Amino acid sequence: IDVATNKAWTALTFRQDTLSIGQASRPDGPAAPVRHFARVVVMGGGVPIEAAGNLLGAIAVSGAPGGEADEACAKAGIEAIRQDIEF
Repeated sequence: IDVATNKAWTALTFRQDTLSIGQASRPDGPAAPVRHFARVVVMGGGVPIEAAGNLLGAIAVSGAPGGEADEACAKAGIEAIRQDIEF
C-alpha cells in the first residue's frame, strides 16, 4: 500500500507518470537527484489524472510483475472512468 501511495504522490507532485520520472532520474539523467527525495518512487505505476486540461489527482498500482504492467493497469483505471471525469 505504501508503494502505491507514494507512486501516486510522485505522479501528482511531478505532474507526470512515474515510469517517465524513473527514466529521467537514472543516475546519469537530468533529474537524478529526485531519487533522494522522501516519498519519491521512480518505478512505473503512478499516473496523473487529468481531465479538461485540469490535474485532478493521481492513481497508482503496485504489485504486478514490473512497473510497465502497473502503469498499464493504472491507465486502464483512468480510462474506465474517463466519461465520468470529463466536463
